Amino acid sequence: MSKIKCIIVEDEPLAVKVLSDYISHVPFLELQDTFKDAILATEWLRQNTTDLIFLDIHLPKLKGMAFLKTLTNPPAVVVTTAYHQYAVEGFNLNVTDYLLKPFEFERFLVAVNKVKTAKKENRAPAEPQETKDFIFLNVQKKKVKILFSDIVYIESQREYIRIVTTKKEWMSKMSTHEIENLLPGNLFKRIHRSFIVSLSKIESYTAEDVEVNGIFIPIGRDYRDVLKNL
Repeated sequence: MSKIKCIIVEDEPLAVKVLSDYISHVPFLELQDTFKDAILATEWLRQNTTDLIFLDIHLPKLKGMAFLKTLTNPPAVVVTTAYHQYAVEGFNLNVTDYLLKPFEFERFLVAVNKVKTAKKENRAPAEPQETKDFIFLNVQKKKVKILFSDIVYIESQREYIRIVTTKKEWMSKMSTHEIENLLPGNLFKRIHRSFIVSLSKIESYTAEDVEVNGIFIPIGRDYRDVLKNL
């Protein structure tokens, strides 16, 4: 596999040094250039291409997210920032990963491996397949069709789960682990031992809870990194 070419858009010299050092330790990465602001990166991208951008949020002249919105065909993007509140916006802009400073090399490696995996999948021959946007669940003695787009959140209730949708609620005899395996990981995330939420329904969140359709759902201690890494 050819190397993944990357650039760094970061105004803090120490952060640039750390990222450059991390990149040098990954055999499949090749650092092309570094830029202290997004304007310089934009000028460079007009004449050059890259596979991956390591992007800071708080940049002079043009902020990271605003810069990302100007790219018509953006490459893979890994956000590197000290601010967690931009995670959902980053997810909506399809960033590959969201690294909170300071991050260790192991966490950096997780992010770039995601880029590597995605690149490998994109190179593989595409196989025609039907996109499934629903699931059938056992409700009492019948199978009920539930659209992914209708689901707000799912709550564990002992041996049952409660599926709350925009239209009504359903009870099905299964575990949250079982339903989690049936849901698309890019649309739903478990944020608590007892709760799975639809990412598109998130209105706001703190370190303690998530608001979906006006309902506040607690974030479990072991799941706090889920929203940070969106």
